[in-house]
Amino acid sequence: MKILNKKSMSFLEQYLNNAAPTGYEWEGQKIWMDYLKPYVDTFITDTYGTAVGVINPDAKFKVVIEGHSDEISWYVNYITDKGLIYVIRNGGSDHQIAPSKWVNIHTKKGIIKGVFGWPAIHTRKAAKEETPKIDNIFIDIGAESKEEVEKMGVHVGCVITYPDTFQVINENKFICRAIDNRAGGFMIAEVARLLHENNIKLPFGLYITNSVQEEVGLRGAEMITNTIKPDVAIVTDVCHDTTTPMINQKEQGFIEMGKGPVVSYAPAVQNKLREKILDTAIAKEIPFQRLASSRYTGTDTDAFAYSNGGVASALISLPLRYMHTTVEMVHKDDVENVIRMIYETLLEIKPEESFSYFD
Repeated sequence: MKILNKKSMSFLEQYLNNAAPTGYEWEGQKIWMDYLKPYVDTFITDTYGTAVGVINPDAKFKVVIEGHSDEISWYVNYITDKGLIYVIRNGGSDHQIAPSKWVNIHTKKGIIKGVFGWPAIHTRKAAKEETPKIDNIFIDIGAESKEEVEKMGVHVGCVITYPDTFQVINENKFICRAIDNRAGGFMIAEVARLLHENNIKLPFGLYITNSVQEEVGLRGAEMITNTIKPDVAIVTDVCHDTTTPMINQKEQGFIEMGKGPVVSYAPAVQNKLREKILDTAIAKEIPFQRLASSRYTGTDTDAFAYSNGGVASALISLPLRYMHTTVEMVHKDDVENVIRMIYETLLEIKPEESFSYFD
């Protein structure tokens, strides 16, 4: 089943190429809302930037489909007298990939370009090679003093992102920074598009939710679930493709890109809802994989599940290679199948449905 078209691919590229670091997601949210507008009845937004497209806002029974909009980044933390910049994380940014990367520093004067510098191989001692660490990576913006840095508009607290943009390789592999989890916002928007184009009238309220601040502790989801007060939440995020080198499958499980969406098993995942998703996938011949998570999923699923006295929640993940790098990679087939899985599951949910283990 072909789902993605020229318009949706153009939206995906525009949405990924826009920087939306944690705490600064609103420009990306505007792009997302513009695309979603024809397919929903109204929008909800909150103080910190979460955006929700709503279908059937007056319905009593409420179902959330959710992704998160923020991407990992850095903050300017310290400027040396010589004009070099040291950083701290905003989310789980990977210090090991930093050296020789271009960066965008976001200032009130606009974007200031810079690079993560690193000593040349000729100047390093082979016997005692330093590895990149948070306390030894630094950014060079071509300034010669702290005063010059500040004159350019850069100060402590400026947020820093990578400029890498969307590309497709081998026809079906999508590569970009921030696919974690801009892909989630994209996929739930595509579900809304399919519902609209197929003239589906849902018997419940659907809240297409693009949460902020997941990368720093699920904070956006924590806030918006208390606003929506949903009965059901189906969350989508990314998980690790574990078939590439240096990953221990005995610890991480076996997940392979291109083999289908990943359905999670975890205490926060409501078993009856998960089984409904799996039964639907089997009936509709949607391929899927399984993943077990110890204690918590580490995604917005946890925030929805443990809110409002307990919300029936489940997690559908997109297999991804090289998470939290600038070359995150996913398979087009998996993207389409996550969309299908969510879409088909929504058609199986009945209003006032109880997911209680005692019914």
